[in-house]
Amino acid sequence: MNAPIVVGVDGSERALDAVRWAAREALLRDLPLHLVAVMHTESNTFGNAFTLGTPKFPDQRNEGRERLSDAHSVAAQLNDDRLIITDHLARGHPVEALLEQSTDAAMLVVGSRGQGRWADGVLGSVSTATAMHARCPVAVIRGVPPHPEPPLDGPVVVGVDGTENSEPAIAEAFETAFLHGVDVVAVHAWDDSHHSTAFRSAPDGSALELPAIETAEHAVLAERLAGWKQKYPDVAVQRVVVRDSPAHQLIAESKAAQLVVVGRRGRGGFTSMLLGSTSRNLLHRAECPLLIVSSHTFP
Repeated sequence: MNAPIVVGVDGSERALDAVRWAAREALLRDLPLHLVAVMHTESNTFGNAFTLGTPKFPDQRNEGRERLSDAHSVAAQLNDDRLIITDHLARGHPVEALLEQSTDAAMLVVGSRGQGRWADGVLGSVSTATAMHARCPVAVIRGVPPHPEPPLDGPVVVGVDGTENSEPAIAEAFETAFLHGVDVVAVHAWDDSHHSTAFRSAPDGSALELPAIETAEHAVLAERLAGWKQKYPDVAVQRVVVRDSPAHQLIAESKAAQLVVVGRRGRGGFTSMLLGSTSRNLLHRAECPLLIVSSHTFP
């Protein structure tokens, strides 16, 4: 069986939004959907966004099975027999349980916030922790219309930094846009400084005027997209090259998008486990689902 799309289930509305989104993606990608709930059995520093063991629910196992059943019902609303749905009730640390699942997953999907008093915390969220450490792309579902409204439409937006680190994110963006039959909006924000800079240096040490820099940055984006446009000739591409903060521009683009795709910071080793400022900003401010893709190849 193909690697599944794994979705974290905690009983919250945000988690059920994640199930709806993940079910549609699994069907489009011809992948199984794997629902995971966690019986939390230890204190942690990530928060208890997936906690099942509260005084209100003394029987964690029954509560977990109930939440998985609810998630099954939500996924089954697609009413398509091609969708294979499995589930797992894990025991232990919520983040650790989901990260273990990410090892053999095509994608890990979580709600932007879960249940628990730490669920809204920046460093205390399951979404932040899984985005930092998962061994597969992580989709954080936010900005979806309330059920039963139609799902988000619009293009797939991808952040392109001009380096090879962007390649996995670009690949995911083109594949998703192809499956959904929509455009790709490729955003290259070439200067995230808050200060005005009229000149930069050319490779030969001479000064480059701002128009020349802009022309060069357009060429950088075109080069990064060239191969992908050939691989997906039916996917229309809109290029956005701006002198702006990447996070600011991507958040603006997210208002009309169905998905924003960005890379996870780092080129291997410890840095590949960190989230850059762009990813962190988007985790809490994007107005549509966010897909974070690591640039690091895991052993």
